[in-house]
Amino acid sequence: MNADKTASERKDTKMRALEGKVALVTGSGRGIGREIALRLAKDGASIIAHYSGSKSGAEQVVAEIVGNGGTAVAYRADITSRDEIVRMFGEIDNNPGVLDIIVNNSGVMTIESFGELSEETVQFIFGVNVFGPLYIVDEAIKRMRDGGRIINFSSSVAKYPLAGAGLYSAAKKAIESLTESWARALAPRNITVNAIIPGAVSPGMMDASPQYLPAMEAASPFKRIGKASEIASIVSFLASEDGSWVTAGTILANGAANT
Repeated sequence: MNADKTASERKDTKMRALEGKVALVTGSGRGIGREIALRLAKDGASIIAHYSGSKSGAEQVVAEIVGNGGTAVAYRADITSRDEIVRMFGEIDNNPGVLDIIVNNSGVMTIESFGELSEETVQFIFGVNVFGPLYIVDEAIKRMRDGGRIINFSSSVAKYPLAGAGLYSAAKKAIESLTESWARALAPRNITVNAIIPGAVSPGMMDASPQYLPAMEAASPFKRIGKASEIASIVSFLASEDGSWVTAGTILANGAANT
């Protein structure tokens, strides 16, 4: 019985690896962001659930976390706007007041055609995928406790560019470069910085393009696409003390898909 109790205690300790930590997860209202917020809360972290357009989704995430005995708040910001990011961090200063983990999950993708590219599209794609994470980290680092974690998101489209998705691919490549630079700059504070490169995942962007699902499933030797919870598990590891020696990394999590 004592052995069983000890094993149970060890399991509980592992499940609460982020107790006392505060995590900001962008794009928490749906898809991968939702799964990440729920997983980090399960691990013990207090969650700041950021959203832009998915207010009801973010509020549902907060309600689920609180209902399970956790702590969470939802804050809105258009991350293409630095002013809105600054405003959101003013709210964060009031509650919860500190930060330990930043997950730059928000992302958008469009398909563009030559001769039809608009300035608005360029600003939107780079605004959400590059400038948003850049401005968030610039503000967050003033509030982040030493030993913190920054987890960015690239995409397998950056590794295997698709016709018509050059803007998105380029934006995600920029995130990989920023990740390596930030990791070296922040190492003196024991802050790690990594990027995850997910492939096709559900729930996620893949759900909006079901016509591509058979091809995406066939691209992996597992003959399926990934689950958002599988990506959340990688975030959990990187956010924990177990990930303290992993930094400047780009972690490919696409089930060995060749596209």
